Amino acid sequence: MTNGTGNLADMDPEDVKLITLARSSRARNGAAEGAAVRDETGRTYVATTVALPSLALSALQAAVAAAVSSGASSLEAAVVVTAAASLPASDTAVAGDLGTAVLVFATPDGTPVGVTRT
Repeated sequence: MTNGTGNLADMDPEDVKLITLARSSRARNGAAEGAAVRDETGRTYVATTVALPSLALSALQAAVAAAVSSGASSLEAAVVVTAAASLPASDTAVAGDLGTAVLVFATPDGTPVGVTRT
């Protein structure tokens, strides 16, 4: 794996689309985080943070759960848009559970601040 920052011009257009979807979902729901994932067939799944008294999921956990419950067996890419300074280990782990090829961590304005490739 390699870590680094990037700009949108250097990214795959399909990954940029995931950033747009995650940002839009986060803004629409007024959530702390937005996430979008793309599975092995190119389908996308979008989710925001779930914060209920009996259930708490990060946006990425929710997006991965949606993908898995729809039959995805692997992920090509995952994006998390958040104001947090870093991704928690649990998000990195859940992305790894499905062999995510690219994990992008971006600020609320869509600027990628961390890109992990496997």
